[in-house]
Amino acid sequence: MSLSVLPTIQQIEGNNFVWTNINKIGKEEMKYLESTFHFHPLHLEDCLSPAQRPKLDVANDYIFMVLLFPVYNRKTRRVQAAEIDFFINANRLVTVHRNELIPLINFFNLCLISKDERTTFMKNGPAMLIYEILNRLLTSCFPIFDHLSIDVTSIEEHIFRGYERRMVKEILIVKRNIVNFRRIMQIHRAIIKKLIDKSSRYFRDEKLKLYFANLLELTADIQDNLDNLKQSIDALEATNNSLISFRLNDIIKILTVISVVVLPITLITSIFGMNVKQMPLVNSPSGFFIILGIIVVSFVAMFLYVKKRKWL
Repeated sequence: MSLSVLPTIQQIEGNNFVWTNINKIGKEEMKYLESTFHFHPLHLEDCLSPAQRPKLDVANDYIFMVLLFPVYNRKTRRVQAAEIDFFINANRLVTVHRNELIPLINFFNLCLISKDERTTFMKNGPAMLIYEILNRLLTSCFPIFDHLSIDVTSIEEHIFRGYERRMVKEILIVKRNIVNFRRIMQIHRAIIKKLIDKSSRYFRDEKLKLYFANLLELTADIQDNLDNLKQSIDALEATNNSLISFRLNDIIKILTVISVVVLPITLITSIFGMNVKQMPLVNSPSGFFIILGIIVVSFVAMFLYVKKRKWL
């Protein structure tokens, strides 16, 4: 099967090194990989399965690595996982993805049209190229993190402006995104460490491993920032719940005080509302005004009592 038959498969040739990029995962693409490179069927099946967990396997003549990176969906306001699969050996790199990772797409197109970029990143085998791909993908996490930070700041401002109830849903949306973000990124550090340990026969230049150490620091920075962001949103959620509870308790307190103040009035009207003979003041010409005066005095007395006890 030739590359012209499958427009979803592109290839860049460097100095004794080839980068094959597959931007669609389908049966035809997997048949091409199987017939051309003879990759293990289980690894090809992993490529077809959606949202695989990150992992790294060492085969006889290549390394298979699966990584997930966050992608922000503006329509659903949700951070989702985008998968990329790597097949790595000394003279070839194959990347398989679903055309969701914009930094990877832009970098491949840049290497495709620029000879200088190809020379820079493809002259020393797969190490420098993989480093640059991972570096760009990890760096692309920071704009998503910045967006979440802006959401947290906005929630904080709205909470203290009196919009606690409106912020309940916003807090849950941000918490979900932070949880998804942390789940996507939490395995990267272990996978990159494993890649450094297992790739000695493919990464000939030992100095390049220093670059991968920088990737470890980058993943640690992302994880630390996410942990701080999680603590911030948890604190805001607790604050918001406390303010809602305080306002609800205040409303219940006011309603309770009103019911206590009105209780004597209800009792008086109930007594004089009974249809029995010899009811006091019923036949008196000024009975209505006397009863009304009793009600007013009772109301004022209960109100002053409540005020004295500082229930209001």
